[in-house]
Amino acid sequence: MRAIGIILAGGKNHRMKELSQKRAIGAMPIAGSYRAIDFALSNMSNSHIQKVAVFTQYNAGSLNSHLSSSKWWDFGRKQGGLFVFTPAVTADNSFWYRGTADSIYQNLDFLKSSHEPYVVIGSADCVYKLDYNKVLEYHIEKKADITVVCKDMSALEKVERFGTVKMNEECRIEEFEEKPIVAKSNTISCGIYVIRRRLLIEMIERCAEEDRYDFVRDVLIRYKDQKRIYGYKISTYWKNIASVEDYFDTNMDFLKPETRDYFFKQYPDIYSKVDDLPPAKFNVGASVSNSLVSSGTIVNGNVENSVVFRKTFIGNNCTIKNSIILNDVYIGDNSYIENCIVESHGTVRANSYHKGENGIKIVLESNDRYVM
Repeated sequence: MRAIGIILAGGKNHRMKELSQKRAIGAMPIAGSYRAIDFALSNMSNSHIQKVAVFTQYNAGSLNSHLSSSKWWDFGRKQGGLFVFTPAVTADNSFWYRGTADSIYQNLDFLKSSHEPYVVIGSADCVYKLDYNKVLEYHIEKKADITVVCKDMSALEKVERFGTVKMNEECRIEEFEEKPIVAKSNTISCGIYVIRRRLLIEMIERCAEEDRYDFVRDVLIRYKDQKRIYGYKISTYWKNIASVEDYFDTNMDFLKPETRDYFFKQYPDIYSKVDDLPPAKFNVGASVSNSLVSSGTIVNGNVENSVVFRKTFIGNNCTIKNSIILNDVYIGDNSYIENCIVESHGTVRANSYHKGENGIKIVLESNDRYVM
């Protein structure tokens, strides 16, 4: 493909509450064995983009560890590959990324040293499948300066938390509002863009000269009347992990057969870093229904409508309902957990009771597994 890829994975999100205190959103576990960034990386690889940069910043330890080997997404190659950039103090700059446009500016050499004519920009906090080649073909056909991937949301969705767009009959974007108080349209931006590389360099350099740091506000919205900005609509599955509720609902979607089939049984595939773990073990007396249980897990109790991640131990007479159990959790005997997200590396002591009464409850427990 005649494009390079950029994945923005540096931002902090307070709406994720305790879940984002120890990891970036791009490192959030999804569907038992994946991370949120795996979907953007897999889409890049499946679209034959051979050179991809990931810009990380906030709580990037687990994300950088996940990206330590590029072979899982087929980026282990002599030409191109996977590049991970974090903010660095230089002779000219000592700032952290002050926004999405600033993160691109601080790594502008990556763009200048590339030769591909186009750039595909995505984010690490979205779950979807997309062939970027089709977006690029549309971009070239429309003779667009920038193409924004969009999606029509249902009337029940609160679109005010997204960027909303209005397009004319030719799909040229005429209005673009970022997180409006009252939305005028149910069509949202998915945070995926295609732009000519030289134009992106020019616009980012101009933003830096004017002390502007946000790609949406200072590029898309500011230039919507001067540049030819078009929308490319998708109708397939797309979810943004922007809050605890979003994260919970996204994982629960993978309990639906149609969602699992779409992501894991239909070409192209989604790839992730693989751990060498034994398959899940279900001991005598265990009961599991409509759940995802990942490798390295031992189940002795009852699991219903839940997603259980790797290396989890569920004790005798436990009941896990409508919950997400993250990696490496120990749940003691006779515990009851419902409508909860149990944070990774935690220990839920025996005879514990946790239930989300008014929404999703995040369970944070000590990791001292040998103190009663």
